Amino acid sequence: MLDFEPQRELPDVLLIDDDLVSREVTATLLTMIGHAVHTAESGSASLQMIATGAVDPGIVLMDAQMPGVAGVELIRGLRARAPSAAIYILSGSRPAEELVAAADGLLLKPFGIGELRGLLDHDQPQRAAKAGRSYIDPGDPVVRPEVLEQLRQLMPIEGVREIYRVMIADLGRRIEALEAAIDRRDMAEVRRVGHAIKGGCGMAGAVQAARLGALLESVSSNSNNEDDSFGDSRALLVDLRAAALALRHMLKHELEV
Repeated sequence: MLDFEPQRELPDVLLIDDDLVSREVTATLLTMIGHAVHTAESGSASLQMIATGAVDPGIVLMDAQMPGVAGVELIRGLRARAPSAAIYILSGSRPAEELVAAADGLLLKPFGIGELRGLLDHDQPQRAAKAGRSYIDPGDPVVRPEVLEQLRQLMPIEGVREIYRVMIADLGRRIEALEAAIDRRDMAEVRRVGHAIKGGCGMAGAVQAARLGALLESVSSNSNNEDDSFGDSRALLVDLRAAALALRHMLKHELEV
């Protein structure tokens, strides 16, 4: 395990890769950027590290192809144990769309320190690495400033923090439920989850997430083609993960959540 003192305050990174050379090179780049790095050579080892408290990652970088626990199964295990961590795929070729949709971003190998820094400094998925249409309106705020101001006037700051802690945790659970519904092609459940996201995030002023929830609620009922609905829902799931990461990033700076 490489574990260097970070040069600046950055989230700890858990790097999972079964290839020794790739693992060591990537870990070296990460420490040059300033991250504390913990490495695992398998998916099962990484899950054990988190479960025992050996690492509390803010970011997870995982190879797309590994023996044993890997792929979407590994991502689900990581989200269950480290729900606030951003999970990025490292791959030498374009992975399956199911894996891309389950993760928060993708970085293709080989990459240099500039590409790696660009991914991690923003702590959100890189749109250039994802195929398909983005449903996020860049003009939308992550959270309406007036809603934050109203909440600050109504209650102590710790109360405001707690509201958003609960909302972020609930959004994470909704995203997991949405992914499961899409996997089994349950469009009725997709609509139900979208409706719940629209309502909960809308009340908290989380504009991007609420808008995506509304689209999820309507996309599968407005289309005459189930395959189109299925594809649109997967694209919206990718954007919803991006919105959730942007929300956590913004609130971390605004409210230290």
